[in-house]
Amino acid sequence: MLFSHKITKLMELKALFEQAATDSKLLTEKPSNETLLQLYSLYKQSVEGDNSTEPPSNPFDFVAKAKYEAWTALKGKSREEAMQEYIKLVEKLKSN
Repeated sequence: MLFSHKITKLMELKALFEQAATDSKLLTEKPSNETLLQLYSLYKQSVEGDNSTEPPSNPFDFVAKAKYEAWTALKGKSREEAMQEYIKLVEKLKSN
């Protein structure tokens, strides 16, 4: 019983996360670069887990470097926790 309850909760979380991902593309105002990095890193952590990619090779690609560092900073955060934070952030942005 407990196991099926956990699966149901996870399915609900994933559905809310997918809706938040859709909603993030429909925001009326473009978020700040810092907030965009938060959205990006939380999304990547939610979908892929810890960053195992190589750092960007071009030292002048500041956007790629910022994205890499933001995602790497979330190392160890569970996918579920990242999803919850992503959902909360999108909800906050929608209410602004």
